Amino acid sequence: MIGFSIFFSLILMGAGLTLYRLLRGPTVPDRVAALDILNVMITSAIVLFSLIDGNPLFLDIALVYAALSFLETIVVARYLEGRR
Repeated sequence: MIGFSIFFSLILMGAGLTLYRLLRGPTVPDRVAALDILNVMITSAIVLFSLIDGNPLFLDIALVYAALSFLETIVVARYLEGRR
């Protein structure tokens, strides 16, 4: 159980640093990359919580969240491409 706590705290620290980059990024592509990394960390936290709780339903939620995160990245990239 202590291992899960360590991994979860590392995910939270990384998410905090990524959130800082998302809010203070010097360019828009930096912010998009930070948002993508933050989505991966949230998906990892959901999977970790599923392992701790023993409920496989959270794995389905993580899968849907990851798919929506991927679509979000594509939509933002297309928006930025059209802005040029």
